[in-house]
Amino acid sequence: MNWTVRLTVNGEPRTLALDDPRVTLLDLLRERLHLTGTKKGCDRGQCGACTVLVDGRRINACLTLAVSLDGAAITTIEGLAQGDQLHPVQEAFIAHDALQCGFCTPGQIMSAVGLINEGQAGNDPERVREGMSGNLCRCSAYVGIVEAVLDAQATLTEDKERAA
Repeated sequence: MNWTVRLTVNGEPRTLALDDPRVTLLDLLRERLHLTGTKKGCDRGQCGACTVLVDGRRINACLTLAVSLDGAAITTIEGLAQGDQLHPVQEAFIAHDALQCGFCTPGQIMSAVGLINEGQAGNDPERVREGMSGNLCRCSAYVGIVEAVLDAQATLTEDKERAA
């Protein structure tokens, strides 16, 4: 038996046949769509390395069955930049050296984008730390990560105000 799932992945409509309804979104992204920026860390929803956006909200792709997302819009790290123009969160991570080994960085960035989009970042470092607490960094780049999120939040707020 096959299950069909229709997704929009990084702006591209995709129709995928699955032979097992237990395929996680993480495995679908990495193994079927070859979008390997989303990392498989703990595979238990505890580290945040697999964070992607589903309809604009942050989720752990390792805990989500692909068949449950029929019709959803998925954004991965590969879908953030617009051509050669990095997303403001990506730029802020670079500017604040908010990474070391880089393994957790895609999940950190996607979580930061979601946090900002959800209106939860604010301008308080403690609020950002709490909002990003589901994303672990074994290299302990947390200071740079918080600074990057605050900087990106300020940049995106300024951009919105200029556009209005």
